Amino acid sequence: MTPMHLGQPSALPSSPEEAVLDYVPNPRAGQLYLVRFTAPEFTSLCPVTAQPDFAHLVIDYAPGETIVESKSLKLFLGAFRNHCAFHEDCTVGIGERLFREMAPRWLRIGGYWYPRGGIPIDVFWQSGAPPQGLWLPDQGVAPYRGRG
Repeated sequence: MTPMHLGQPSALPSSPEEAVLDYVPNPRAGQLYLVRFTAPEFTSLCPVTAQPDFAHLVIDYAPGETIVESKSLKLFLGAFRNHCAFHEDCTVGIGERLFREMAPRWLRIGGYWYPRGGIPIDVFWQSGAPPQGLWLPDQGVAPYRGRG
């Protein structure tokens, strides 16, 4: 389980499918705790117009035997910059891939998408019920209020 990206020069993958996510042993395996990654400048492309879409992503997970290496996660998320997909597909797909590959005890993702056509779209996915006793802070992203 040697990380491919950590400490190495790494180019931005051309697509999310080509991105390699690195996982390392959980230094606190057996402990119940929450890890949060926030990507306030996530970008993808609309599959219909190819115009950019922007989101504030919040990824929370309770690690199992491994944790995701943050540089590889950053490169994976950056690979969406030229990827055409609807908000729902991006958000749920990121959550499903992390859950499938990392096998955490629990994972949730909140995709808080900025308005296009006057409608903000928020997308939420989680792997199931959170483990009992896990501290779940609010994701801290205010609902979109526009100018009023």
